[in-house]
Amino acid sequence: MDNDTQGKEERHVARMQRKKEIVDQKVAAADQERGVLLVNTGNGKGKSSAAFGVAARALGHGLQVAVVQFVKSRTDTGEEAVLGRVPGIRWHVMGEGFTWETQDPDRDAAAARAAWETALGYLRDPGVGLVVLDEMTYAFKYRWLPLDEVLAAFAARPAMQHVIVTGRAAPEELIAAADTVTEMNLVKHAFKVGVKAMPGMEF
Repeated sequence: MDNDTQGKEERHVARMQRKKEIVDQKVAAADQERGVLLVNTGNGKGKSSAAFGVAARALGHGLQVAVVQFVKSRTDTGEEAVLGRVPGIRWHVMGEGFTWETQDPDRDAAAARAAWETALGYLRDPGVGLVVLDEMTYAFKYRWLPLDEVLAAFAARPAMQHVIVTGRAAPEELIAAADTVTEMNLVKHAFKVGVKAMPGMEF
């Protein structure tokens, strides 16, 4: 090994040792155990898919899971076909479809209120470890639900219960209340060049 190569390897080892020390300190400092509120927002694809991945993870650890879908009305999705049959999960498709499909704001608001009442039952149940509120942000955007009421219920939920909220345009108050927020940005999407929604990819 020449001196240049040896020097690069030594510098790499030194950097990784410093990084390990920093990471170890952060891991040691994270000593809380409690439920967390996650928000998946942004215009990019994958917000709901990420939430359902966490639902599968939670089931793998023996947690009870509830999924309440606020906008989607179809019951033929791949995630429901698989996860909906797994013991320990309850799945509720309670939407009326997208607003441009229903064109009926009163009907949309009533559906959102019904979905929220279902979700409230789970948010009050300490036996439920994860509640996924899929596409809930639209209920705030279109003023179907008061945000203050929802945030109060989140704050009052059982201490070890996790909640995931998905949807575009998450309001700032929800982002401020959340423990973890991921914004998914759109770079490219096949639909924009004429590719229809494909089973196994989009639903």
